[in-house]
Parts: sequence; C-alpha cells; structure tokens
Amino acid sequence: MAVLTNPRSDRVKSVRALGRRSVRERTQRFLVEGPQGVREAVRHAAGRVVDVYVTPEAAQRYPEIIETAQEASRYVHEVSDEVLAAMSETDTPQGIVAVVAIAEPTLAEILARRPKLLVVLTNVRDPGNAGTVIRGADAAGADAVIVSTNSVDVLSPKVVRSTAGSTFHIPVVTGLDIPEIIAELRGAGIRLLAADGSATRTIDEADLSSAHAWVMGNEAWGLEPEVRDACDEVLKVPIHGLAESLNLAMAATICLYASARVQRG
Repeated sequence: MAVLTNPRSDRVKSVRALGRRSVRERTQRFLVEGPQGVREAVRHAAGRVVDVYVTPEAAQRYPEIIETAQEASRYVHEVSDEVLAAMSETDTPQGIVAVVAIAEPTLAEILARRPKLLVVLTNVRDPGNAGTVIRGADAAGADAVIVSTNSVDVLSPKVVRSTAGSTFHIPVVTGLDIPEIIAELRGAGIRLLAADGSATRTIDEADLSSAHAWVMGNEAWGLEPEVRDACDEVLKVPIHGLAESLNLAMAATICLYASARVQRG
C-alpha cells in the first residue's frame, strides 16, 4: 500500500475542508477523528464510511479497526504523520481519521418507533456540551436526540469527537425549529419536560414512566420563556451540596438516567 506523503495535495485539502459546515452540507460528508470515533464508525456505520486514513504506526496500534474496515470493503489509506496532521482539526491527532457520509434520520421516523425517552436541545452552542449530551443519551438508552436549528452543528469535528463514537449509536435529528419540534412531539403524545434550575419541583417528584422528552436550553441562560411555557412540566435537578449549578451536559445526563431508572425498572 502506497503511503500518501504530500500534505498539500487536493485529497488532503478536501478532507481538511470538512471542518467547514458549508463543505459538509455540500458534500454530505463529515470528518471523524481518533481511534474511538473511527472504530465505532466502521463497526456500526460501515456502509457510510467513505475512506479511512491512518499512519503506519496507528495501523499497528489499532489493527482491529483496520481489519473491520477492510472486511467491510472500505478504503483504507496509509498516510504520513504530516498528512494526518494536515487533515485533522486537533492539535495532537491520534493517527487515524475517517470520512463518513451523513445520515439524516427524520423526526417522523423516530416517532413511528414509539419512543419512550428523548432529549431535545435548543440554543445549545457549546460543541463539548452537545457531544456529551449525545454520549449521555446513548449511555442512558434514549431513543434519539433532537437538536434544533438554532444550536451548534452536531457534525462539526469538535462535537463528533466529544460524542466518543455515540453519534453512530443513537439517531440525532436536526434541521427543525423548536416550535415545530414541540408541535410534533405533542402531537405524538410525548410529554415535554423542561429542565430548568428555577423550577419549584425536582426530577425526583416527577412521573417519568410514560413517554417523554427532556427539553434542555442554552448553557448560559437556559430555556426561552415561550419554550418553557410550552412544556407540560418544568423540573430541576436537586442540588444537595453547595454547588451553585450544574452544567448542561451534567444536568442532561442526570435527567436521562432518572428516566431510564424508572422506565427500565
């Protein structure tokens, strides 16, 4: 296998360009960086993996990733450290990246499966928070994550890295405004639970047995009043110690696990 060594080649530039949203939307592809993300891509979404790029050292370190990709007839290219660095968004790349075709699950498809547990993100702007919520929703066994149009792009390299591969385990629905999301969920009989630190009731007091969606707002100022008012109930995570608050990703994970504990007995 010939090793790609020119960091200024058109191929390298096209991979690096996937860091831009406009390029992702035009090509319908996104970049996955690091062994954990690439491993989950070739395991759970092999049909969407377009190319895998790996340094010789990383190929020896992660042979199971390469074997899984080759068994699925995916293209694997060996590249120099300089080429991998030129492709990657990270300051310390881990020797392997993949280009993956975008999947676009719809809310209608999710609702047709009669989901029991969803999480909705609106006005969430921090890539690390968004990715961690997706990872937490995956771990808690949620049916899907729904991300409004006024939130961060969930296919940006920073979000994808922070999901640690969960983006290939759980459907993530995008492209809808929050009023449309609320209307669709309400029409499907999904209860809407607003997570808000100003609530008078806690998640421990709520009935979490029926199908519901946690609605999470902006990291700094929470939910817009009209969104909070449109929800069936407003709840907060109880804080028993001296911490002033929890960040979005922590609060979302706690809410999701509270739901999972009730729904899974």
